[in-house]
Amino acid sequence: MTSEPRIIAERYRVDDLIGHGGMAKVYRGYDLTLGRDVAIKILDPDLARDTAFRTRFRLEAQSASRMSHPSIVRVFDAGDPASTEAGPGGAREPYIVMELVTGRVLKDIIAEGPVPVDDAIRYVDGILEALDYSHRAGVVHRDIKPGNVMITDKGQVKVMDFGIARAVSDSSSTVAETTQILGTAAYFSPEQAKGEPVDARADLYSTGVVLYELLTGRQPFRGESPVAVAYQHVSEAPVAPTEVNENAPGALDPVVLRALAKDPYQRYPDAASFRLALDTAVSGKAPTKRQLGALTSELYGASPRQAQETARSLRQLSTDTTMTRTQAGPPVAWIWAGVALLAVLLISVLLWVILMPRGEQAPASAREVPDLVDVSYERAQADLLELDLQSTIVYESSADITEDNVIRTDPEAGQSVKVGERVTLYVSTGAETVAVPDLVGLSQSAAKDALNAVGLELGSVIQRNDPDSAADTVLEVSNVREGDEVAPKTVVNVVVASGRVTLPDVTGWTLDAAMAKLDELGLNGIQTETADCPATTPATVSSMSAAPGDVGVHSDVELRYCTGE
Repeated sequence: MTSEPRIIAERYRVDDLIGHGGMAKVYRGYDLTLGRDVAIKILDPDLARDTAFRTRFRLEAQSASRMSHPSIVRVFDAGDPASTEAGPGGAREPYIVMELVTGRVLKDIIAEGPVPVDDAIRYVDGILEALDYSHRAGVVHRDIKPGNVMITDKGQVKVMDFGIARAVSDSSSTVAETTQILGTAAYFSPEQAKGEPVDARADLYSTGVVLYELLTGRQPFRGESPVAVAYQHVSEAPVAPTEVNENAPGALDPVVLRALAKDPYQRYPDAASFRLALDTAVSGKAPTKRQLGALTSELYGASPRQAQETARSLRQLSTDTTMTRTQAGPPVAWIWAGVALLAVLLISVLLWVILMPRGEQAPASAREVPDLVDVSYERAQADLLELDLQSTIVYESSADITEDNVIRTDPEAGQSVKVGERVTLYVSTGAETVAVPDLVGLSQSAAKDALNAVGLELGSVIQRNDPDSAADTVLEVSNVREGDEVAPKTVVNVVVASGRVTLPDVTGWTLDAAMAKLDELGLNGIQTETADCPATTPATVSSMSAAPGDVGVHSDVELRYCTGE
């Protein structure tokens, strides 16, 4: 005898268990309303007893459901039924309905053995692309780890569990509680381990740990307990990936070490900067040991363990009583003779200084060039004239010195010159700049060519639904404005049309209201009569040909309405 299938919210059928973690189980499911496969995540009953946690879980699920990006597992629906509302076979715990992704978890890929460097970089770039989008949307993941990253059958990266990690972090005050819920101490940022407030840079630290593991096959810090690992995140400096795996690219060492900086302000400021550094390192040269050592010292300071061993060695030498003297000390008479000789020399020097004639240190016809760096050129000319010196101005660009201020002089400051001699003043014209071209309305490739033509670079590309624009059309520039004067090689971020719009569920709307909504979205509504159900006045939409969600711009959407008796 087969049991009745479990139905949630009278809409979602719960099928086979496909995964589980420390706080929830994930089931394959089916949306009976829209007729599509989904994944359903149901919170563990023990955690669901916490009312505060349920509230945060619901709020974060709502926040995550508003994100739509190819590298993020889409959240379709969420629910938090009260115990009295749960019917037979229903859910008493909060649940989230997500996109069903077919592929493999990154954790399983790492467990199989070394990951090729190209694949490792591609996986991390996909994670950073998702984080760049989510951070701009105001959502911090807080639980980036290989277990929360899926690689689809086509090789696309999909980041999961947005929002849930924030709910857990907000309801857990200690490292022990947090690690008990998440089980991810190996990927904690130092500020998470210390229970301090975190921001988007905590996600970049965790991504650095994932990159380290992809390159070396293990996490940078390991211990007998989660608390021991968390302590190492706070106090220990990581070993460079090439010291663990000599086959890892040396050019990636600085990138990983920068991402794993203890101080959030020493990490990359955002995911886009991390992606740019990763892309640059792929074609860059490996740093020397001295350069890598200098970077490690900058980010982590001197090794505490080495300092302790040095201090311990010095104490042992200073208190060692086992050494025996093998030579007698110098005779006392020699010591006093040396003291007397030093006293005579010191008195002689003092007398020479006191009695030395006070003559001019330099000829009366000589002048010392003053220090005029970063002084306005008008003031510099006036100062030289007061010294009876002439001046010549040569203009050149400088990114460090303000426009119209002196960069340097020739001769340099402190040198002696003759009266009337000419001093060359090199005056700044300001930093070399280029104007940002007009990119709005261009295709993404055309915008990239326009930027390259003036010496600028295309940065992050964010897709946005727009009913009036074709796919890949530039809608706006997010970080600079048209005509702005910026430095060469400045990264310009753009927003492009996705070529899609979000179709709402208009089932139950009046036919006129539904048609007006489709027209507003730039979609082509087609009215179709259905005689299988009784007619209503006014006519209402009984079903749609397309499921709610993102559809192509100017798509045809069939609106069915009842005309039967």
